Amino acid sequence: MIQVNNVSKKYGKKLVVDQVDLNLEKGKIISLIGPNGAGKSTLLGMMSRTLKKDGGSILIDGRAITDWETIDLAKVLAIMKQSEHISIKISVRDLIAFGRYPYSEGKLTQEDQAIIQEAIDYLDLHDIADAYIDELSGGQRQRAFIASIYAQSTDYILLDEPLNNLDIKHAANMLTLLKKMAHEQNKTIIIVIHDINFASSFSDHIVLMDQGRVVQSDTVERVMQPEILEAIYGMPFEVIEVKGKRLCIYY
Repeated sequence: MIQVNNVSKKYGKKLVVDQVDLNLEKGKIISLIGPNGAGKSTLLGMMSRTLKKDGGSILIDGRAITDWETIDLAKVLAIMKQSEHISIKISVRDLIAFGRYPYSEGKLTQEDQAIIQEAIDYLDLHDIADAYIDELSGGQRQRAFIASIYAQSTDYILLDEPLNNLDIKHAANMLTLLKKMAHEQNKTIIIVIHDINFASSFSDHIVLMDQGRVVQSDTVERVMQPEILEAIYGMPFEVIEVKGKRLCIYY
């Protein structure tokens, strides 16, 4: 479990995350949603220790995140940032191999190679495993980055807007795959996402933020209510059920 206790963050005089409390359980897809500037990416950055918090505490499996050695933290928590990119010429297979670095430190074992191949199989990257990252489409590139995270073999995966630059089909395929990973392998996958319909269709739990605070943290059914969404987004909503999924229509 990831526990966030009274966590805050300031940039200058601006309070961007304001005394947030959360308990995020294992084995679920958890989406952080809310308007621009709500504090979603900042909160995710503090949960990954890539951003320093100004107050409060964050615990992973009962241990303060500040107490983890970096190499040990990398074995339980992986993150993909919104700006993730690689400018060097590298193949998909070699990118995935980077996910094994916390274990191999660059000297890949047979076990590492087996996990790399498992990631290629799981993400269905056989046809492009030896292609270079800069030759791939946006959807293929995102799958390659997710495969690298898969190979890292962590219990917790934090993704900052992983659907950026993906069309509807590739975005839906990506979320389907992530939900499969969460449920089959008991991974906690926390996603910053702007599309509330993707969030409501694929999430097990929704954290709705506004102005640095958590407004609601609950099931899809309890958070995706017209009056709640209207209060945050400032426009009228209708919420309907289609094939067991909640869709949020604004007008």
